[in-house]
Amino acid sequence: MSPDSDSERSLGLFGATGVGVGAIVGGGILALAGAAFAATGPSAVVAFALNGVIAVLTALSFAEVSSKFPQSGGTYTFAKKVLSVEAAFTVGWVVWFASIVASVLYAFGFAQFAVVIVEQLWLAGEAPAWLTSRAMVCGTAITAILFYAAMLTRSSAGGGQWLNVGKVVVFAILIVGGMWAMRGRSAAELSDSLTPFFTSAAPGLFAAMGFTFIALQGFDLIAAVAGEVREPVRTIPLAMFLSLGIAIVIYLPLLLVISTVGVSADESIADASRANPDTIVAIAARNYLGPFGYWLVMVAAILSMLSALQANLFAASRVAVAMARDQTLPMSLALLNRRYRTPMNAVILTATVVIVIVLIVPDLASAGAASSLIFLVTFALAHWIAILVRQRSAQSPPPFRSPCFPLVPVTGGLWCIALAVYQGVAVPSAGLIAVFWLAVGGVLFLGLFAKRARVADASHSALDPEVVTLRGRSPLVLVPIARPDSVEGLVGVANVLAPPGVGRVLLLSVVVVPREWRPDEEPKPLTNAQAVLGESLRASASVGVFPETLATVAQEPWDEIARVAKTHRCETLLLGLSELDGASAGSALERLINQVECDVVLLRAPKGWQLATANRILVPTGGQGGHDRLLARLLGSLARTVQRQVTLSKVVPTPATKQQEEAASRDLTRRNHDLCAGAANVRVIRDDNAVDCIASAANENDLVILGIQRSSRRVKVLGNFVLDLARRTDVPLLIICRGRH
Repeated sequence: MSPDSDSERSLGLFGATGVGVGAIVGGGILALAGAAFAATGPSAVVAFALNGVIAVLTALSFAEVSSKFPQSGGTYTFAKKVLSVEAAFTVGWVVWFASIVASVLYAFGFAQFAVVIVEQLWLAGEAPAWLTSRAMVCGTAITAILFYAAMLTRSSAGGGQWLNVGKVVVFAILIVGGMWAMRGRSAAELSDSLTPFFTSAAPGLFAAMGFTFIALQGFDLIAAVAGEVREPVRTIPLAMFLSLGIAIVIYLPLLLVISTVGVSADESIADASRANPDTIVAIAARNYLGPFGYWLVMVAAILSMLSALQANLFAASRVAVAMARDQTLPMSLALLNRRYRTPMNAVILTATVVIVIVLIVPDLASAGAASSLIFLVTFALAHWIAILVRQRSAQSPPPFRSPCFPLVPVTGGLWCIALAVYQGVAVPSAGLIAVFWLAVGGVLFLGLFAKRARVADASHSALDPEVVTLRGRSPLVLVPIARPDSVEGLVGVANVLAPPGVGRVLLLSVVVVPREWRPDEEPKPLTNAQAVLGESLRASASVGVFPETLATVAQEPWDEIARVAKTHRCETLLLGLSELDGASAGSALERLINQVECDVVLLRAPKGWQLATANRILVPTGGQGGHDRLLARLLGSLARTVQRQVTLSKVVPTPATKQQEEAASRDLTRRNHDLCAGAANVRVIRDDNAVDCIASAANENDLVILGIQRSSRRVKVLGNFVLDLARRTDVPLLIICRGRH
C-alpha cells in the first residue's frame, strides 16, 4: 500500500503541527544563537525577525502548492508535477540531503549538550579529557540517530509530541523569567546592554541571517509528510502557520531577554557568544535565573535537539520513499514493513547517510552553514514552482492561495537566493558540500536511475494529463490524412496521445500536384482536399474529437509531411499504414521516419476501426527497450480512458535454459512495473519461431503494439519481424518509434 493512500493518513492537525514544531522550536536557536550574536551582536533579534519574514513568505508558497499536491515528498513532489523528471530528481536529491544535514546538525547539538551535562555532573572530580573528545561527541550523536531510526521503523509518529510540549513549557519559563528580570533594570541599563546594536554593520547581519535561517526550518517538513496528513487541504497550511508562529513567538522574546539580562554589565553579548558559542543561551539563563535557569536550558536543549532530529529523520525518509516510487532512487526504499506499515529501508538508509556525515563533517558550524544554504536553495525553488502552478493551473487552482500574488513568491524567492549566494561566499565549505552532493547525485542518476525514472515519469504524466499542462507543454499530434475512411481510428489514437484540453490534434491534407500545375485550370486537387478535410472533421466529431486542420500544396508528400512536422514542432507524427503499399513501407515511409525528430506512431487497421473496441492489448517485448518512454505514455493514456487488459509477452527459444527463462520473466516483471504500474499480465513463451508465435497470440487480442528503433538516419527501421507479422495477422497494429528529442 502506498504511503500516500488515504488509509495511511494518520496525522491530524496536532500531529502535523508537531512535525513542524519538533523541527523548528528550540534546536536551531540553541545551537546557532551563539553564532548569530557573535556575528552581529544584539541585532541577532533583527536577523531572526527578518528570517521570520522570509519564512512566512516561504510558508505561504509551500501552503499553496501543498494544498494542490497533498502528497509526501515536499519540494520534490512539487518539482515532479511542474518540472522535468531530471529537475525533480535534482530537487529531491537536494531536499533529501537538506533534511539529512539538518539531522546531522541536531545530532551534533544533542551530543555536545549531553557531553556538557555529563561533564558538569561528573562526580569523580575533574572530568577526563576523553569525555569532551570528538570521538565521544560523534559516538553520542550516532547513538541518538540509531535510537530514533529504530523508533521510526516501528511508528509513523514524526513530531515527538511530548518532547514538543515539554520544550515549549521550558521556553515559556525562560521568557517569563527573563521578562521579570528586565523589570529590575533601568531603561539606561537595558539600552547599554544593547549598544552597539549592530557590531558588524550589514555584513554581520547578513552573516547571522545565513547562519541561522535553518532555525526556522521545519514547517516545510509538513509538506514532506503530506501523504500521511488527514484532511490535507485544510490541515497542511494551518499546521505550517501554527508551527512557524509558535517558533517566532518564542524566538524573538528569548533573544531579547538574552541580549539584555543574559549578560553582565561589563560584557557584551557578542563577546560572550564568541567565548561560549554553543552554550550562550544556558549561560545567559544562569545570569538571570541562577543555576535553575542554566539547567532548564540544558533540559530544553536536549528535548529540542532530539525532537528536531526525529522530525528531520522522519521527513527525509519520506522524501526518499517518494523518490523511490518514481524510480529516482532504488525501488526497495518504497517498500513498507508488513507489520508496522513504515518505510523501514528508507529510514535505515537515511540514518546511515546521517551517520556517515557525522563522521566526516568537522563541527556543528559547518553542518549548520551547509544545511542553511541547501534549504535556502530549495525554498527559492518552492517559490518559483508556486508561480508556475498559479500560472498553469487556471482550470483547477490550488484550494489555498497566498495573498498579493506574485509579490509574495517573487520577494521570498529573491531573498532566499540572495541569502544562499551570500552564505556560499561567506562560508565556502557550505557551498563545496552542496556542490559535491549534487555531483554525486548527477552521477548516480545518469548511471543508475535515469532510464527507468524517465519511463515511470512518462507513465505518470499520461495517467495524469494535468502534469503536462503544469509543465507548460501542449503536445501536438500531426495526422496526415489521405482517405477519410481511416480518420476515426487515427483521431482516436491521436486523442489518446494528446488529450483534449492538454494537447492538440492537427489533421494534414497534402495536395499533391505536378511541377507545372495551374490551379485556375485544374482546381480538382483543391476541391478534393477540401472534401477530404470536411469528411475527416465529420468523422472526428462522430467520436467526440474536434481537431485542427491544415491543407498544403506540395509535389513530394513525404517531404511535405516532414516539413510540417518540423515547422509545427510536433511531439508525435501519426500515420495510417493502411494507406501505404508494400513499396512505400520499405522506402518512402522509412525515409520519413528517419527524417523527422519527433515520435512516430504507425497504425495499421481496417476501415472504420475505432480504438474504443480495443479492450485486449498485446505488447511483444524484446531488445533494449529504447521505445519504452513512448510505450509508457501510450499505455498510460489508454489506461486513463478505459480499463483494458494488457499483456506483456516475450519469446525465448526452446533451447533456452531455466535461468534464461527466469531472467526474461524478471525483465518482463520490471517493465510491467515501469510501463503499467504492475497492472499488466506477464507471459514468457518458449518458441523457435517468434513471428508465428506472436501472430498466433495476436489473434486472441484486439490490438498489438510493437516498438521499433532507429539508431541513425540511414538504418532500416521496419525490420523483417514487423513486416512479416503485419502480413500474418489482420489484428490492428500500432507500431511506435521513439523520437530523437
